[in-house]
Amino acid sequence: MYSRMLRRLMIAFLTCALVAAYGLAQGNSQGKGKGKGHSKHAQQDNDDQVYVKYGFHEREREVVTTYYSKHGAGLPPGLAKRYGSLPPGLEKQLERNGTLPPGLQKKLQPCPVEVEHQLPPLPQEYGRGVIGAHIVIFNRNTNVIVDVMKDVVR
Repeated sequence: MYSRMLRRLMIAFLTCALVAAYGLAQGNSQGKGKGKGHSKHAQQDNDDQVYVKYGFHEREREVVTTYYSKHGAGLPPGLAKRYGSLPPGLEKQLERNGTLPPGLQKKLQPCPVEVEHQLPPLPQEYGRGVIGAHIVIFNRNTNVIVDVMKDVVR
């Protein structure tokens, strides 16, 4: 009788231990894993924070548009039309939170010094550049585009 009770107690203990281990394993894979959806939301929140911090704000947009309305692209009219056009495939890839593909990296020109002096400084890992008729803020390490001002350089 004593051995039967001990056996039942051991079976109950092992059953509880297995159920608890299974529950813990399920909790770890759902809460801390990188399953679909979890990292996307965290990445989106991080991208939004970077945009708010380093994106073009109202005053900065005014500075850039004022500069280019006075100076244009600095090219003769015939060349200015070609200067602003990018191939359609590359044009589509130029969006906030996108990445600079190698084709656009080659076309990236530095932002004019006069504009840079009027804008707040960016951290060293971020930069401003001109691609075709657009001005972008991008992360130099990851080539992620933080913000884009489209069709400014004309």
